[in-house]
Amino acid sequence: KVLLSIGSAGMSLLDPSRDDMIATLGETTGTWALRSIKEKMEADPTGQRILTEQPVINTNTVSIDYLGSLPEGTFGKKYWHFLSKNGFSPDARLPIHFVDDPELKYVMLRYRQVHDLFHSVLGMPPHMLGEVAVKWVEALQTGLPMCALGALFGPLRLGPKHTKKYLETYLPWAIRNGQNAKFLMAVYWEEHWEDDLETLRQELNIEPPPIIASKS
Repeated sequence: KVLLSIGSAGMSLLDPSRDDMIATLGETTGTWALRSIKEKMEADPTGQRILTEQPVINTNTVSIDYLGSLPEGTFGKKYWHFLSKNGFSPDARLPIHFVDDPELKYVMLRYRQVHDLFHSVLGMPPHMLGEVAVKWVEALQTGLPMCALGALFGPLRLGPKHTKKYLETYLPWAIRNGQNAKFLMAVYWEEHWEDDLETLRQELNIEPPPIIASKS
């Protein structure tokens, strides 16, 4: 696992599109953080229910057509737009290979499957700037080394214009949300498809996305 961690870290930095290397890095370096996430979920009634019921997010459990039929302004519709606009599918999330404890294995799977939901509720597109912002929120909330690595080193790939936006707007916004928002791993997202997105953000204490990201 040490060799896998080193190798996957290097490949992730060289080629951020290597989802397999990023996934391996997350699994081989995340044991302590996964235990902490599990403890936080256990301390929350909804988090406890998620751990007990172990819901999964894929096209067998979530109707993409139903999400597309929801009114504009709902969380489910936002997620549908995120998937359809970017050509994503919840089935694309890789299975867990390097986490031995079955409970922690589920926590890692849950994190992986709700990542796009974090993008949706935060209003961040999946380009480098949006991804770095989400990684800051995730790093502060979960402590996963993979997220911290992406948050710290991802900005190095930004050009001058985006670096300015990142430092002046995205980074402070992401840090505030990471510190102040409800623990997002303890949210039963599947029960909020029909919720008004702005109301849901208020309930979760999430600041609206920056104006410059309003088209996300």
